[in-house]
Amino acid sequence: MPRPTPRWSLNVTASKGAALDAATPIPCPEDAQPSWPPVAVPGEPAESRPDPAQPSEGEQVLSDLRAQFRRYVVLPNEDARTAVTLWVAATHLQTAWQHAPRLAVVGPAKRCGKSRLLDVVTETVHDPLITVNASPAAVFRSITENPPTLLVDEADTLFGSAKAAEKNEEMRGLLNAGHQRNRPTLRVSGPNHEVSKFPTFAMAALAGIGELPDTIMDRSVVIRMRRRRPGEKVAEFRTVRDTPALHALRDRLVAWLAPLHAIAMDLTPPMPVEDRAADTWEPLIAVADLAGGPWPEAARAACLAMTKHEAEQDQDNSALNIRLLADVRRVFAAEGNPAIIRTSRLIDSLNEDAESPWPGYSDKGLTARGLQILLKDYGIGSANRRFPDGHQAKGFTRLQFTDAWARYCPEPEPTAEPESTTGA
Repeated sequence: MPRPTPRWSLNVTASKGAALDAATPIPCPEDAQPSWPPVAVPGEPAESRPDPAQPSEGEQVLSDLRAQFRRYVVLPNEDARTAVTLWVAATHLQTAWQHAPRLAVVGPAKRCGKSRLLDVVTETVHDPLITVNASPAAVFRSITENPPTLLVDEADTLFGSAKAAEKNEEMRGLLNAGHQRNRPTLRVSGPNHEVSKFPTFAMAALAGIGELPDTIMDRSVVIRMRRRRPGEKVAEFRTVRDTPALHALRDRLVAWLAPLHAIAMDLTPPMPVEDRAADTWEPLIAVADLAGGPWPEAARAACLAMTKHEAEQDQDNSALNIRLLADVRRVFAAEGNPAIIRTSRLIDSLNEDAESPWPGYSDKGLTARGLQILLKDYGIGSANRRFPDGHQAKGFTRLQFTDAWARYCPEPEPTAEPESTTGA
């Protein structure tokens, strides 16, 4: 007697316009659907209905992976732990996604756990490719149609200063292009100098001190690390001792996700955010929907909270630029509103204000290079000027700032004095 083989499809339905119900199997819409229990076959054990109380393999392996991050790293909150877990899982379905989100692991100082987090990520992602001191040419030649996961530690050495960022502009361009599918880089190669296309699409994790370039942060799930407080304990990580357990988790992720590749390609999960944030978070949300259980709700909550925080950070950065304009106007006023001011004098005056952000802007306070970068978006730059004493030096004119002051930080109009109603 032939044995009927049940066929199943994934049921992913919208709930309240944002979150998805747990991913549960439903029968395919066919004329002859299998029934439970299946027809017993003599000599073979009877199949039983799946227990809805038991977590699915996807739900369980994600929970086990999240427990490993909790074991070795103090992450800022549960949302960050959820995000890192889903990002790692998403690397095992890279070829199913339209976008390859970056994982930006940043902190304000050393010993915030960035490298330790990257250690655990390295042992659990798909085909890790560590790119410390690698040239852009070597990196994009390592990216294939089944891309590795790029891992960049100490990314601040690449982008932490204006000089370093300028030197590594090609790497930044590669990381930006690789966020979206079908954005190859072109190179002339071979004895015939033929133009060759090299794919750039690959998920990437970058860890470093301070902010990464805005274009990379905008394409990233951002994890803002902090130093551990007294009493916050984590297990020591030893490569030889601890990686086998992490590799076992990695293998479980592969076993769970590989059969779901075609389903993942067709998923269009409802997103709680829009535009670039939705592109970046969609693979993580899709993995959560494939797992079911509490993961769809947790993923969307993390997405909302973390993207909102980054939007506030962007506003803070914009506020810093506007604060600079206002402080430059204050310096001009303190100097008697001259037509021209030396760059060195302007910087010294800004750094002398202990309550402003400028003395702590870098190890040397606000520098001429830093000032130039902050004013670049306003079209303002220093140049050689001739001063009233006959000397030439780098400086700014007051006229350069008047348009920006009027647009971004206009001075409040003076209120008119109320007319006296008493007789003269």
